[in-house]
Amino acid sequence: MDKTLPDLATAVAGIQDGMTVMIGGFGGSGAPIELIHALIDRFHATGHPRDLTVVNNNAGNGHIGLAALIEAGMVCKLICSFPRSVDPVVFTDRYLAGQIELELVPQGTLAERIRAGGAGIPAFYTPTSYGTDLAKGKPVEMFEGRPYLQERWLKADYALIKAHLGDRLGNLTYRMAARNFNPLMCMAATTTIVQVSRIMAPGSIDPEAVITPGIFVQGVVQVENPAQEETLNRANARYPQVAE
Repeated sequence: MDKTLPDLATAVAGIQDGMTVMIGGFGGSGAPIELIHALIDRFHATGHPRDLTVVNNNAGNGHIGLAALIEAGMVCKLICSFPRSVDPVVFTDRYLAGQIELELVPQGTLAERIRAGGAGIPAFYTPTSYGTDLAKGKPVEMFEGRPYLQERWLKADYALIKAHLGDRLGNLTYRMAARNFNPLMCMAATTTIVQVSRIMAPGSIDPEAVITPGIFVQGVVQVENPAQEETLNRANARYPQVAE
């Protein structure tokens, strides 16, 4: 099945109000900037989608990518492990104003909750965050004399992912640290949309090099020269661009 999508607008057209969206990346590494901006474009054109729950490692930086998605007023809740990054001014201002909800999750627990969602494991136990405010209301069990906290899986309606190479069947490779949360999120979402630097012919990627098999991918769109969050922020970029 050819999973190639013609453009970014088509790639994000299925995301609806109130959905949960996983967005890959560790800071700017592996962040699908172009897919996020295409979703913002759709919002400005139609007023939708809104009231999104976003799962990401952090809360965005500057005024591009995830931060721009929050700034547009599209996100009602953020599930993340690191809301205080380099320049999280957009999230911070909205959170302090009571305009966005935060679910704070330790980083390893976040990764495991996403992995569990993709593996069909509804819950697991971890000692992390036991005895802290993050543990309030969660079941606790003793294993070998030590308390462990129950954490639930995380799943999503959509995942927006950045990979390096992908073939028309959706098989993916990643570039170094850009791999991070992306493969796990591909497995945990009902619909996974991926931007890749180059779409290859089926069979042209060595099967031993495939990290995410195409069975976990529903759409692939080519973005030949993807933007890097840190580069945009050093240039004080904003999205959408504000007229001078």
